[in-house]
Amino acid sequence: MPVLRLRFRLRMLSAAALIGLSIPALAATDAQMSAALDAARDQQWQRVDEGLIAGHVLAGYVEYHRLRGRLPNVSSGEVQAFIQRYSDSPLSEWMRGQAIANYGYAGRDNDLLAVADGVPDGTARQCYYYSALLDRSPMEARAAGRELWLTGSSQPNACDGLFNRLRADGTIDDRAVWERKMLAWQAGETGLSSYLGGLLGGQWQGALDTVEAVNRNPQMITQAPACLGPQCAASAAFYQAAMQRYTRENTPAALNTWQNIAPRLGLDSQAQRAIEEELAFYALVRSVPGSIGWVDSVLPGLESERVLELRVRRALEERRWQDVLNWIALMPAGQQENSRWQYWLARAHEQLGNHGAAEARYREAALDRSFYGFAAAEKLGVPYRLNNERSHFDDYSRERTANMAVVQRTEALMRIGEDGLANSEWLHAARTLPPAEARALADYAAQRQWYPLLVQTTIAGEMWDALDWRFPPAYRESFLRWGSQTGVDPYLLMAITRRESAYNPVALSPAGARGLMQLMPGTAAQVARQLGLSDPGPYGVLDPELNIRLGSTYLRDKLSRYQGNRLAAAAAYNAGPGRVDQWLGSGVESFDLFVESIPFRETRDYVQAVLSYRVIFESLANGGDSQGVTLLSDNEQQVRYDRALLALR
Repeated sequence: MPVLRLRFRLRMLSAAALIGLSIPALAATDAQMSAALDAARDQQWQRVDEGLIAGHVLAGYVEYHRLRGRLPNVSSGEVQAFIQRYSDSPLSEWMRGQAIANYGYAGRDNDLLAVADGVPDGTARQCYYYSALLDRSPMEARAAGRELWLTGSSQPNACDGLFNRLRADGTIDDRAVWERKMLAWQAGETGLSSYLGGLLGGQWQGALDTVEAVNRNPQMITQAPACLGPQCAASAAFYQAAMQRYTRENTPAALNTWQNIAPRLGLDSQAQRAIEEELAFYALVRSVPGSIGWVDSVLPGLESERVLELRVRRALEERRWQDVLNWIALMPAGQQENSRWQYWLARAHEQLGNHGAAEARYREAALDRSFYGFAAAEKLGVPYRLNNERSHFDDYSRERTANMAVVQRTEALMRIGEDGLANSEWLHAARTLPPAEARALADYAAQRQWYPLLVQTTIAGEMWDALDWRFPPAYRESFLRWGSQTGVDPYLLMAITRRESAYNPVALSPAGARGLMQLMPGTAAQVARQLGLSDPGPYGVLDPELNIRLGSTYLRDKLSRYQGNRLAAAAAYNAGPGRVDQWLGSGVESFDLFVESIPFRETRDYVQAVLSYRVIFESLANGGDSQGVTLLSDNEQQVRYDRALLALR
């Protein structure tokens, strides 16, 4: 602290003492706190004025970095005191994780177990945890350690100590080494696979030679012995790995090979089921000719939700309505009760003339707030079940929320540009606070118009029925303006944006799409030229107003391409118009069959989400009333989904 400021502060304190007043400590400004935090991150403690920042709401962040820098040479008691002091902040869990990692590395097992609160997150910390636990709970630690061992990829160096101890006590035996080698071979991790092979003795040489032969030529699996390794210990893992590799490389050949070799192998039911589940999945995905009979013969015993889904979709593609009923009936209850499958049960019954059963299934589906739930409601002519849950907060309760420590910390972090830490603070509270307090945070975020954070709050707090918060009026005026100018339904624009970015204006996808409506830079440049604008570049496109303008224009062009059909346009927005043109080439007679015919799960889910979100946005704009709101237009429900849907170009 500069000398003049220190003297001034001392004079103020002396004067206050003479007249009996108490003067609060002079708290650091946000700028001073930000500088202190930067210094703390770098462990530059000579730049931190501890007395100055002591009263700041973010002082705990500096304390966190000081304690972190002293690890592992800190008692577990001091760490636990910090965790308790900041139990309402993510600082507590971050410190716990840092302590586990540092104590584990230093071999301070008792301190590690003292601060651990159950199994930690992260493979490295789990390895340290179970290594420390070996002496206290050997059975639990050995079982968990073996599970950590059995992976096809390299594990962190932190696991070496645990694995060495488990190899020494026989928990990780030669069979476990072989099983991991097969997982690595299956995953294409050749270096790890070779290393693990070197750990095996001469009894495994025949099995190792077989792997090399099949690796060079997958068809050599037909000549592989049924019994591999000591007491056939290598057989099951080898055939699972070899068949999985072959199935993904050449499914028709793999299926033919499996049908020839399976009877002589005598594999246990678990290994055989794993092989056949993978084969059935890829046979359906790749439409392997002549495979459907075999798939149908093994499917009832596979207990596979993903293969049953594919089999129902194949039955829909072929309009085999009785098969639709039969295969859905084999789904586990949790899968079968989904509104999607209730809807298709209804459609199948309807096609087969079972009108009573169809209505019952439609009514079950219509209870759900989803694409198929809304479609079922339209079939029945009943209102959509939005199940919107609203909360009321008065001025007093909002003031109390504003004074919560987490709110104070979040706002302070936002003020100093630490948005990532601010989000972590807020969402930690939303996950861990009692529901009433978490909802108070959501209301506060809504009042402050923190729309991206509001949506994340509803997810963290599992507020699935709080539609006003899940679908807030973010950028509403911009959507109305550009929707009007481009002729695009503004609620459709809102729905696409909600699905694409959840209102994060700087969202960046792994593929490079940017901003609210997730435009690729090339697409943004093309649409900008079309509008007579200059190329906004990768950063200019992040401007919310421009992003919405360009996205609205791009969506307008997709709608024009498909004669206003929103299902096809939404699919094209996600997967590209070239793919949608190709899918329309198959030709289906109804909207629901078109959705199920989309080969990409992401795009199927996307189309359903966008259309159902659009219903919700329009209903909320009507005060929560869905009367007059429709999922699809008459044309979208009645048109045939084929190449005729493409506008003349």
